[in-house]
Amino acid sequence: MTVTNTVVRARAPLRLGLAGGGTDLSPYCDEHGGAVLNATIGRYAYAFIEASEDGTVQFLARDLGIEERLPCALDAIAGARLAIHAGVYARMMRDHCGGIPTPLKITSYVDAPAGSGLGSSSALAVALVEAFRTLLELPLGLYDVAHLAFEIERIDLHLAGGKQDQYASAFGGANFIEFLANDRVIVNPLRVGRAFINELETSLVTCFTGVSRHSDVIIAEQQRRMVSPTADSLTSLHQLKNDALEMKQALLRGRIGHVAEILNRSWAAKKKTAEGISTGAIERLHAIAMAHGALAGKVSGAGGGGFLMFIVPPQHRVALIDALNQAGGTASAVHFTGVGAESWTVRGG
Repeated sequence: MTVTNTVVRARAPLRLGLAGGGTDLSPYCDEHGGAVLNATIGRYAYAFIEASEDGTVQFLARDLGIEERLPCALDAIAGARLAIHAGVYARMMRDHCGGIPTPLKITSYVDAPAGSGLGSSSALAVALVEAFRTLLELPLGLYDVAHLAFEIERIDLHLAGGKQDQYASAFGGANFIEFLANDRVIVNPLRVGRAFINELETSLVTCFTGVSRHSDVIIAEQQRRMVSPTADSLTSLHQLKNDALEMKQALLRGRIGHVAEILNRSWAAKKKTAEGISTGAIERLHAIAMAHGALAGKVSGAGGGGFLMFIVPPQHRVALIDALNQAGGTASAVHFTGVGAESWTVRGG
């Protein structure tokens, strides 16, 4: 592969997990079928690919302040600190370049900290795959991009996690996603009325707890309980899946009160699937939010930190944001996006 004086850029959106999170984990989804409902927001993972001028392979994560310059050999990048960069690069070289590595400079940054609960790691994997899709002119559709990002993270790199984030980021928008046996995934885009999307967006507040959690411990505990389930943990997972189905209907029918009811019920069920999903800091911010007009709240993602989301009557949103910020959180409004992963080229560097 010869890379000319061209830069390929890609971005993939992060997502809010509205309902069903955890049911996209194996072995639950393989045995019972999982279902989640999520929506992408105006925060992105970005990836840029260009030729490396000195013959090395370079990985740069601008948001993390990490730069790596490695020999142009697949075995040399195996121990890279930026594992997702290295994993996507190695897979692309093996599958599409005859195993012959190409000197490239791969740069990224993400609009949220790692461990945010917004699917940032998987969005980065999707953005990198999408950038290589354009660079190598690969005939990959959205399902292909999402599945390849999933395989690189979960199989090649052995990173803990489920399946929803890659598909949410690749497709974009509000999606009801089903996870079935034999790696079958069905993405159902929801045609939610514009007026209700506006109302929901105006009613949402996100709040970063200040803690970037390592989700692998929580995910491992959830999966352990799936293998040897107690009645309580299995019932909670079934409840989370049913909540995704109900959330789908609530969005399509434009019922904000029902959305809030499901969020509250899902939060109670989610906390029963593993230890450490909620923390003292999360409970404190949740209590402050409810005392300042929030109708519902839950974590986005595996829990243990990251982002909380709240539904609040729009007239109380500014007061809620102020209260959460004064309590040590980082709260802000939310903006949805209906576009998934996209890439483009810049000629001339």
